[in-house]
Amino acid sequence: MQISNQTFSGERPLYNSSDLCLEQITIGEGESGLKECRRINAIDCRFSGQYILWECEDIACRQCTFEAPSRASLWYVRRLGMTDCTIHSPKAFREIDDLRLDNIRITNSDETFWSCRNGQLTDISMEGGIYPFMRASDLHITRLHMTAKYAFQYARNIEIHNAVLHTKDAFWESDHCTIYDSEIHGEYLAWYSRNLRLVRCHISGTQPLCYCDNLVLEDCTFAPDADLAFEYSSVQATIRSAVTSIKNPRSGHISCCGCDEIIRDNHVKAPNDCVIQSSRTYAQRIV
Repeated sequence: MQISNQTFSGERPLYNSSDLCLEQITIGEGESGLKECRRINAIDCRFSGQYILWECEDIACRQCTFEAPSRASLWYVRRLGMTDCTIHSPKAFREIDDLRLDNIRITNSDETFWSCRNGQLTDISMEGGIYPFMRASDLHITRLHMTAKYAFQYARNIEIHNAVLHTKDAFWESDHCTIYDSEIHGEYLAWYSRNLRLVRCHISGTQPLCYCDNLVLEDCTFAPDADLAFEYSSVQATIRSAVTSIKNPRSGHISCCGCDEIIRDNHVKAPNDCVIQSSRTYAQRIV
């Protein structure tokens, strides 16, 4: 059934619908416009009510806009595909299983993609907000440009390619995340992470990669402000630039193109056997 050029509002106007093609419709003020729906194809639609798509299955959206009032608009959806869409509302995605997103702009990233799993995300722009991708899992992400704080906390099995991430406290307590050919800017990167792998990445921001377990860096570079790195981490790292300072790595091997200062003090944790190789002499401070 096709519905075109209509406006809906109020409480649950299209509740429990199935097999609809919605074209150039508007769901305005109200709640739960498409709750518990199945097999919905939305094209060039505008949504401004709250809780638009909850407990739905097999949803496709193309060239749709979710306006700022449409908070918490996509929750508990199974099999969601979206292309060329813009989302201005916070908390847009939560508990989504099997999502395919392509060319999506999100202008308020507050609490977005929480506990989402099993997805392919391509050409994603995310602006502002806090805690995106909290507890997300099993996502493959390509060309993500994000400016948001506290991203990917508790995330697991995430693979990211060609991203630019401006984010503080990213990847805290994450597990089995891999990032390729990306820029990561922000303080306190990936503390308490497990099995994090960074390949050909550029890292900036103070005190990166501390308290990590089984951390791997391959052919990465560090900005000058990425100081006091690797504290209490077990790490295998090949760094194709100088590092401003390294502090108390716990174990492993670090190879870099220079290090201005290596700090080893009486707080270092056992086994305290990390080997640091530098192509340039450095100052070593033992306290």
